[in-house]
Amino acid sequence: MDEIDYSKIKILIADDVMLNIVLVKKALSGRPYQIRTASNGQQTLQAIIEEQPDLLLLDLMMPGINGFEVIRKIRAGECGNPDVRIVILSALSTEEDKVKCFNLGANGYVTKPILIPRLLETVNEQVEIIAANKKG
Repeated sequence: MDEIDYSKIKILIADDVMLNIVLVKKALSGRPYQIRTASNGQQTLQAIIEEQPDLLLLDLMMPGINGFEVIRKIRAGECGNPDVRIVILSALSTEEDKVKCFNLGANGYVTKPILIPRLLETVNEQVEIIAANKKG
């Protein structure tokens, strides 16, 4: 398999808690990803349109438009790339919440508090899929 050019991978981190954004950015700092952030659902949707990220790391419980609605709008094609990979980062950890997210179109789920090895494993899986899709 060809080497992945991590500097070409755009990741959007959407969370209303700045500490969570800092934690995720620090965890991902080992690779030269292009990282952007958003602190609410409306900013997230706007960033999807403007930045066209490859991967969205999305909190569910944000003010205004929540993460569930963000996924629905993205997958409905209301804001640019409906195929962006979406990984949920949430304290909501019931099977019902997870099933709802996957049914809406999420590609992965990491529960809070975030365990860094689990986050990195999930992001690496998604980046490999993104890189494969870009080649094909």
